[in-house]
Amino acid sequence: MRPSSAARLAGALAVALASASCGQGAGQVGHQLSRPERLAVRVLAVLPHDRTQFTEGLELRDGVLYESSGLYGRSTLRAVDWRTGAVLARAALPNGLFGEGITVVGDRIWQLTWREGIALDRRRSDLAVLGEVRYSGPGWGLCYDGRRLVMSDGSARLAFRDPHSFARTGGVRVTAAGRPVTGLNELECAGGSVWANVWRSGDILRIDPATGAVTGVADASGLLSPALRRGTDVLNGIAALPDGAQFLLTGKFWPLMFRVTLRALSSPASPGHP
Repeated sequence: MRPSSAARLAGALAVALASASCGQGAGQVGHQLSRPERLAVRVLAVLPHDRTQFTEGLELRDGVLYESSGLYGRSTLRAVDWRTGAVLARAALPNGLFGEGITVVGDRIWQLTWREGIALDRRRSDLAVLGEVRYSGPGWGLCYDGRRLVMSDGSARLAFRDPHSFARTGGVRVTAAGRPVTGLNELECAGGSVWANVWRSGDILRIDPATGAVTGVADASGLLSPALRRGTDVLNGIAALPDGAQFLLTGKFWPLMFRVTLRALSSPASPGHP
């Protein structure tokens, strides 16, 4: 069984402790031993989700939920009423493209493809493709922090890209206690952090994009009951609500979506939140 990212984080901390005994500088050791906060997943509401969707990207903007679904011959981009699940608009990808992460930039939507190295530039109002940009390597997750695009490719690296040209402008390696954390998948930019689903895991990481350090980890593996997990695939889909304190979570072929908070275990609930 593949260990969760939480287990890898614990292992990374142990390695850093061992390194400390080898005479490393106090500053370097202190950086390595920055322990990520344990974040609690608190479910506020359970919402419908189309279980035919192989969810690869999820983003909420101006009350509309945009969802990218993968698989060859079945990939789509949809605009959905997030409260009811009603489909407002839908666009299919050509059979040779595998849809991946998405993000909204103004009146446009960028949509990645998995192995094809093509980013689709779409018009947000009707999801029509306006252009294509080529990039190297696989495409997994994508988000927009208001200044730049952040992109994952399944490795421990996040790439930064220009939100208009899609040109690469830099990147950062994601680490926990100085050790790389791989499998970074669907992304959301919110509250100055990058939130990442970890492939084949129920874990969600909170990442400082300036340093790549994992600052928090939440275990969302218990959202679906064993009965509801039959026929589903991995957790993959995280979209921030406008307040930045709540998120929508779902997964590939999941029958449900969850409105949640992700807070430090010691943090009290905010006033007015159930």
